[in-house]
Amino acid sequence: MARATIWWLAAALLVGCDERERLTFPGTGPGGGSEDEVGPVTTISIPSADSLLTEGDPFIVSGQTVDANGVDTIYFETEGANQSFLPFAGSGQHTVDFGLPLSTGGHSGETIEIRVYGVDVLGNRGEGVTRRLSVE
Repeated sequence: MARATIWWLAAALLVGCDERERLTFPGTGPGGGSEDEVGPVTTISIPSADSLLTEGDPFIVSGQTVDANGVDTIYFETEGANQSFLPFAGSGQHTVDFGLPLSTGGHSGETIEIRVYGVDVLGNRGEGVTRRLSVE
């Protein structure tokens, strides 16, 4: 009788383990590592705030995108200057510096708005950072 009970108990455990779903917890990836759901942090260091530019002077908007999981791509959006920039591949690096050469010639009286944001290797999009540049 004890042998039959052990057999049925073992069979029940095997069947039960096969059918039930495994417990999962948000924020944990394979092997116990964490997969965050936060995108990269992007900063624009030059200019550090909205600025006034002189027409004709060359200007480079520069900054940095950082993510602990690695930066996949940095995207640049511009309005008001009829200029555009291709996305920049971060190649999984944790810190990526960027510089955008901005043409101010022929844009006197215009306001140029630049927005920059990054996407990490996990596909999380970071919040964008914006600068408004007025050309005189």
